[in-house]
Amino acid sequence: MVEGSVHPSAVVEPGAVLGAGVEVGPFCHVGAQVRLDEGVVLKSHVVVTGDTRIGAGTTIFPFACIGEAPQDLKFRGERTVLRIGARNRIREYVTINPGTEGGGGETVVGDDGLFMAGSHIAHDCRVGNNVILVNNVAVAGHCVIEDEVIVGGLSGIHQFVRIGRGAMIGAVTMVTADVLPHALVQGPRGQVDGLNLIGLKRRGAGRADVLALRQLLAALSGGSLRETARERAVGRVSAMEREVLDFILAPSERSFLTPQA
Repeated sequence: MVEGSVHPSAVVEPGAVLGAGVEVGPFCHVGAQVRLDEGVVLKSHVVVTGDTRIGAGTTIFPFACIGEAPQDLKFRGERTVLRIGARNRIREYVTINPGTEGGGGETVVGDDGLFMAGSHIAHDCRVGNNVILVNNVAVAGHCVIEDEVIVGGLSGIHQFVRIGRGAMIGAVTMVTADVLPHALVQGPRGQVDGLNLIGLKRRGAGRADVLALRQLLAALSGGSLRETARERAVGRVSAMEREVLDFILAPSERSFLTPQA
């Protein structure tokens, strides 16, 4: 079923579902398994293909390619999906791939994200809400990026890495291990450089929260990260401290970027 406004030069394959108020601009291509929810806008020269659903109010800018086959040599054309939430802004030349059979078969992107020009989200990733990827960020396969994360321009995220809620990655940083919630990471090979104080302030964190997180990072800077986290987890901690401790103790394929002593 096709609804909305489709430019005469666009190709919308039979089977695609376009919700109310969808706009498909010049020279776009929408595949047969695609669903565009109400108010989605494809500016021009956008490709959306595969088993892809894009949430209401999302805008995709020229030359983005969404839902094309994963860049994984193990992919053999199996049926996998891409799910993108509402009110995202997907800028020029962005690429987002669906999942693979070996990774769970699904790539998921949340709501209210800003994915700037040239950024890439690979197969089997899970990206939360209010995430910002600045220009030319590359997120490898199987990564988890939690809510309210900002990744600076030209940064790379290694496959299987988790980035905790509210963390900030500085520009031109290579992230090869898990990043704690609310941490600030920067450098050619990323290191924890304190807290993301600007992000904490924006989210309304008080002085007591910031002080508690600073003390926690100091405690985690020596000895075994997981052992220290287990010890502190049995005591009385704030909600933000608990978030960091739960993140450390959760299953992971990677090690951690640890605070510097």
